[in-house]
Amino acid sequence: MRADRLQVPPGLLGARGRIELAARVGKVALVKADGFFDRAGIMIAAVATAKAHQLSYGSTWAVAMSVSLRAAWQAARRARSH
Repeated sequence: MRADRLQVPPGLLGARGRIELAARVGKVALVKADGFFDRAGIMIAAVATAKAHQLSYGSTWAVAMSVSLRAAWQAARRARSH
């Protein structure tokens, strides 16, 4: 029964929280003033979060970047909608 549910990767919620906090305090911009995504800012946030993810979970760089990029894009879409 539980196998058919969407599996949340370990650390995704923490990664999204780190990115949203960085955006809130002004360390990184996820959305430009004209409403377009700031891809460079998203990548900067994802790299910083991936480093923290690796330290916390001991995962490979590819897994850490996958989780971090997913979280960064989720946070960017949420920031643009507000």
